[in-house]
Amino acid sequence: MKSYKGLYRPTNPKKYVGNTQQIVYRSNLERKFMIYCDKNDSISQWASEELPIPYKSPLDNRIHRYFPDFIVKTNKGEKFIIEIKPSRQCKKPKLPKKKTKNYIRESMEYAKNIAKWNSAKRYCSNNNFTFKIITEKDLGMY
Repeated sequence: MKSYKGLYRPTNPKKYVGNTQQIVYRSNLERKFMIYCDKNDSISQWASEELPIPYKSPLDNRIHRYFPDFIVKTNKGEKFIIEIKPSRQCKKPKLPKKKTKNYIRESMEYAKNIAKWNSAKRYCSNNNFTFKIITEKDLGMY
C-alpha cells in the first residue's frame, strides 16, 4: 500500500475542531478515516493531531509530546482518541536470525509507540475517553 500525504478539505467543516485549512493526512489510512469522520452522521465533532499528550520515551528516558491521530466525539456523547496504524506496526517485530538495522529500527519504533499508547490510555481513563487503534483491516483496506 502506497503511503502519501496531503491536505484534506472537509465537506462538513463545522464538524471539524481546529483549522480546516490545515488538516494534514500522512497516509491513505488517515485520509480514509478523515472521510469517514467527515461524512458519518453519528460523529458530531472530530479533530486531527490537535491534542498533545506527554509520554516518556523508552529510547531516551525524556518526556515528549504525542499527538494522537484523531479525537472523535459522537452524537451520543462518546469521546474517542484514535490512532491509525498499519497492522504490522501494532505488534512486536519478529526476531530474525540476524539482528538487522531494519529490525532494530522497527523494535525501537514499536517500543516508542507502546509508550505513547500507554500514555494515551491513561489520559483516556482520566478524561472519559476511549482509546482505539484502527488498522487497514478495520478500514476495509488490505
